[in-house]
Amino acid sequence: MPAAPELISPRSARVLAARRLAKRNFRGKDRLFLAEGPQAVREAAGHADTLVELFATVDAAERYADIIGEARGAGARVHLADEDVIADISTTVTPQGLVGICRFLDTPFEDILKARPRLVAVLANVRDPGNAGTVLRCADAAGAEAVVLTDASVDLYNPKAVRASVGSLFHLPVAVGVPVEEVVAGLRDAGVRILAADGAGTDDLDDELDKGTMGGPTAWVFGNEAWGLPEETRTLADAVVRVPIHGKAESLNLATAAAVCLYASARAQRASGGCRSVTQS
Repeated sequence: MPAAPELISPRSARVLAARRLAKRNFRGKDRLFLAEGPQAVREAAGHADTLVELFATVDAAERYADIIGEARGAGARVHLADEDVIADISTTVTPQGLVGICRFLDTPFEDILKARPRLVAVLANVRDPGNAGTVLRCADAAGAEAVVLTDASVDLYNPKAVRASVGSLFHLPVAVGVPVEEVVAGLRDAGVRILAADGAGTDDLDDELDKGTMGGPTAWVFGNEAWGLPEETRTLADAVVRVPIHGKAESLNLATAAAVCLYASARAQRASGGCRSVTQS
């Protein structure tokens, strides 16, 4: 009978260090965050110099042997652990047996500007981590080149935000902690038109599309889930645009509105220049 695999101790310093990453202050101090489940861990392993450690149950290590191999190939330390240890580290109710420890991967805002992006999502005062992660996923799907979280928004590395991004966190540059005034000024200097998404906007998204004004480089600014964008932020934009409600719904939630706006810009940019595709690398 083969020997039982050696499991990491629940009292190991590595387990204790991983457990504390559920808290923002420790994530910021260590510049490390949790990536939970096979999808996120696979993405992290494929992102250069990101995955540091991986904790896996024996069953998960067998089921996802390819991911374990990718993690080791990326230079990550792999620890086998029992289910109680994984549950202790994980922030989900039903852990999937894999928890990765990853280095921060946010991009300096200056680097985003240097890349001359054509489509950017800006999250201003977005406080719900699930919404932040979902908007990031929408931006990735629409082919945006970058996402910016202002200094008043939620922590990008909140475990719920990481899960809600469904791997998109590893796909495109994300800048964090930038004052909204600096974001708008920098993007405008880079030739990007600033559109504020707001249900009370004076401009209608359908009208903007009909006028042909959305084919150029564009940044969408999305506000707080409950109260939208403050007046001082709206005044920074080149236009304040509402998504038209053609039915009887009272409004759209943040992530849905973001998806509509970002895809509208992506479509307009493809039509005007033929340079954007949902399959773009």
